[in-house]
Amino acid sequence: MSIVRVFVGLDYHQDSIQVCVMSPERKVLVNRSVPNEVPLVLALVERYGQQVEAAVEACCGSANLAEQLTKHGWRVHLAHPGFTTRMKQNPDKTDLQDAQLLADLLSVGYLPHVWLAPESLRELRHLARHRQHLVDLRRNIKLKLRALLREHRIKAPKETRAWSIAWLAWLKGCELPQVGRWLADEHLEELQRLSNKIKEVEQKLEALVKDHPVYLKLRAEPGVGLVTAVTMLAEIGDFSRFQNGKQLAKYCGVTPRNASSGQRQADAGLVRAGNPQVRRVLIELAHRLVRMPGRWSEMCQHLSRSGKQKNIVIAAVANRWVRWLHHRMLTPEALSV
Repeated sequence: MSIVRVFVGLDYHQDSIQVCVMSPERKVLVNRSVPNEVPLVLALVERYGQQVEAAVEACCGSANLAEQLTKHGWRVHLAHPGFTTRMKQNPDKTDLQDAQLLADLLSVGYLPHVWLAPESLRELRHLARHRQHLVDLRRNIKLKLRALLREHRIKAPKETRAWSIAWLAWLKGCELPQVGRWLADEHLEELQRLSNKIKEVEQKLEALVKDHPVYLKLRAEPGVGLVTAVTMLAEIGDFSRFQNGKQLAKYCGVTPRNASSGQRQADAGLVRAGNPQVRRVLIELAHRLVRMPGRWSEMCQHLSRSGKQKNIVIAAVANRWVRWLHHRMLTPEALSV
């Protein structure tokens, strides 16, 4: 008995999945909605073929579905939802059309793929992004405290550094109106709670990755701390999935965006399609690198002398560093900076 090959497009929803099964000749065999249960999807597709290649748009829950289907022998691809939408010519949107488009693009080899990270890395991403969420909340509390002081025209003593122990002690004892004092105490209490939570999450992150080889190699690089290493590990994962450092830099969002037209040659800042989590930590890392003696501080000084603005210099250092890192991560024998 010959093995029949089919292409399957899955339009994923929380309660249902639109399943489109297509033959290698691009003939639609079935396009039906089934409840969001893996056994029901398997039962429907197995009627038409045994060798299954499927595509599902990357969204919340689709990675878990892809892993479950992979365990049953399917070859599953995650499709980039933005590029897939642009490739659709019909402006109307239905589940039936979306599932058929995925199967059709997969059958002709035009499906825009994204990487399916292992479950362990996806869990690490959730935890790292949760930490960033807590940091953002803490920053907002600090802004509210600053605004409260400005509202009442109260200036902090110049000899104390903001948010130091001495500065916080001064803030707890400074004179404020009744409501302002109550709000300040509430914000300080919330600030302490968030700081404790952030430390707890960082301890959890370190426990999860302390023996990971990629994490250890990243931590060995000058200027790379816990948050930078964990974020890069969680968001990038496997460095070998990028053919060169230029691809990695574009994924990290530290590549210049070209805005040239005709005789006009210009840049328009950094690419906007990069990973914002990695871009944030790389820019912070670049600020640390330029303050350390060595190759990157020399690059910073050279660009600054040529008239480049500080933000452009920092972005250039981040770009060059991550391109250099790609080579270093794949060739341990590479010379260190």
